[in-house]
Amino acid sequence: MAAPATADVCDANAAHVTNGDLRVLQPKFEIYGQRRAFSGQIVTVKVFEDNVLVRQLLETKGEGRVLVIDGNGSRRCALLGGNLGQLAQNNGWAGIVVNGCIRDVDEINNCDVGVRALGANPLKSNKKGMGEKHVVLQIGGTLIHEGEWLYADSDGILVSKFELSV
Repeated sequence: MAAPATADVCDANAAHVTNGDLRVLQPKFEIYGQRRAFSGQIVTVKVFEDNVLVRQLLETKGEGRVLVIDGNGSRRCALLGGNLGQLAQNNGWAGIVVNGCIRDVDEINNCDVGVRALGANPLKSNKKGMGEKHVVLQIGGTLIHEGEWLYADSDGILVSKFELSV
């Protein structure tokens, strides 16, 4: 199913924007992956320069969901690379949003998954297994709860308390 255009979602749901049920993430993310637009229910993980928990989640069935990774905005290493992008594709994830960096950009761009990240860094992350899964995140001043819905396209990223239609 194609993701609805975020501009149309905002226009059709102005009341939800006003009351905070529909939020717009700050426009700081670069676009990667073959899916320029994607949407799905959110799964959350909070890590810092360590992607063990990211791999654990991407090894599960995605079922069209979107993994939101809060890497605290660190640009010192990558939290997602080509192998994890392929894993996400193989397991049916619709997309991944990384508040941090990725690597293996060419490999990720060949994956049938939508990816948003702050940028690229060739350095791999730590492998200590530190972090938290299924927690409330705050990215750029926006609260993101597991189970909410994310909509992304070339115009930006929206987070909604419930599934929306245009």
